[in-house]
Amino acid sequence: MRFTRFSALMFVGTMAVLGSGAMLPSDAADSKGGAAGQAVSGEYKLQIPFGLDGDSAVIPADNPLTKDKVELGRLLFFDKRLSKDNTIACASCHLSKFAFTDGQRVSAGIRGQKGGRSAPASFNRVFSKAQFWDGRAATLEEQSVGPFANPIEHGFANHDEMIAKMKKIPGYRKLFKEVFGEEITIDGVGKAIASFQRTVLSGNSPADRFDQGGDEKAIPAAAQKGLILFREKARCTKCHSGFNFTDEKFHNLGIGWDTNTVDLGRYMVTKNPADIGAFKTPTLREIARSAPYMHDGRFKTLEEVVNFYNQAGVKNPHQDELILPLDLTDEEKRNLVEFLRTLNGEGWQQVKAPTSFPR
Repeated sequence: MRFTRFSALMFVGTMAVLGSGAMLPSDAADSKGGAAGQAVSGEYKLQIPFGLDGDSAVIPADNPLTKDKVELGRLLFFDKRLSKDNTIACASCHLSKFAFTDGQRVSAGIRGQKGGRSAPASFNRVFSKAQFWDGRAATLEEQSVGPFANPIEHGFANHDEMIAKMKKIPGYRKLFKEVFGEEITIDGVGKAIASFQRTVLSGNSPADRFDQGGDEKAIPAAAQKGLILFREKARCTKCHSGFNFTDEKFHNLGIGWDTNTVDLGRYMVTKNPADIGAFKTPTLREIARSAPYMHDGRFKTLEEVVNFYNQAGVKNPHQDELILPLDLTDEEKRNLVEFLRTLNGEGWQQVKAPTSFPR
């Protein structure tokens, strides 16, 4: 059987192949272990892995990428001193081994306090505007500073308290002067961390190489069958569309309606009744590494997720009309999971934790 390639529905703005399975130049990582890129007069040029659409990158005009800003953002992302009790960093909930999630059902902040949602993956954020499960942050800069003033997460009463703490660290005062030409501000913190996050990418997956690279052996036969199901019978592309496998929209699947633990989700941002229980479609890239699944982390395996969709989620008055029974056979479900496992890629492996921090 001859398997067709992903249609335009799956990948927008197909890029040229960066060589045979190539993703990043061998010298792309900076000597300090930062994310891959290259500096030209201070500019940081993203090296886009094969399979991603570089033209879709969202980089605000008032926050251009520079090498020094990205490096500052990397320090801030991993520094636990940016929490009330020096125990939590951004990286505490976004670990590379879990595809920049934390592997927990719901995330924990200072003093082990539990939040109500699973940590969303923080790679390929450069292709997204609204952030968080409910889209409450309109920009990556806004998202980057939100958790600091959350009493459960980083624990500061407000951003002023965090900035006052940071100003007691001469090394950071020096770096902010060098990067922004001014004292430490929450605006600068957001711009630096957002710049770093924009360099954390995932692409060049086996699925990319099969589809766009023309490598017939990149994924096994079962996964090739799963690809057809993904596009057709399983209806996955109704929401997981485009090169990043997300429509960037919000949908009610019925999570929580079966246990009377409904999280109102997007509704709390928009106050639109149509958004009750709706959450943002996550990317499926690195999905085999980012368990557990759903905004409340209820499913431990991809098999459970496929079963959930196969039975059309949980019916409720606000469920998205796109959620329908799929009638997949056991073999079809296995093939679909096999395809999902081919979406693990490359790019994020270049990111390394700093070996030291400003003093």
